[in-house]
Amino acid sequence: MNLAFWIAAGLLALVALTGGLTKSFIPKAKLATVHGAEWTAGFGASAIRALGALELLAAAGLVLPKALGIAPVMVPVTATCWIALMIGAMVTHGRLGQYKLVAVNVVYLAIAVLIAVGRF
Repeated sequence: MNLAFWIAAGLLALVALTGGLTKSFIPKAKLATVHGAEWTAGFGASAIRALGALELLAAAGLVLPKALGIAPVMVPVTATCWIALMIGAMVTHGRLGQYKLVAVNVVYLAIAVLIAVGRF
């Protein structure tokens, strides 16, 4: 079961890393034209960058504490924070009528619940 938690955390960390890098380094104007990122048009560039930074921290927090043996309780704490982030993402995409993306967020939320429950 430990292997399943590692795989889940690794996959979710990869998702967080990708989202974090995208939001941190791609200009807002370009992001707003990408399918799935249309929501960025209604947010300030600073808010988008802050969200990107939080996702980068989540990517590290899902893997590094357990891998390094330093404060491993931070893994389920990070997963719990990711759950809150996914609820916000589902609301945002739902308001835009992007129900396929809501479904993707539900999958990410379920993986985070698995990690949070399994690692606590």
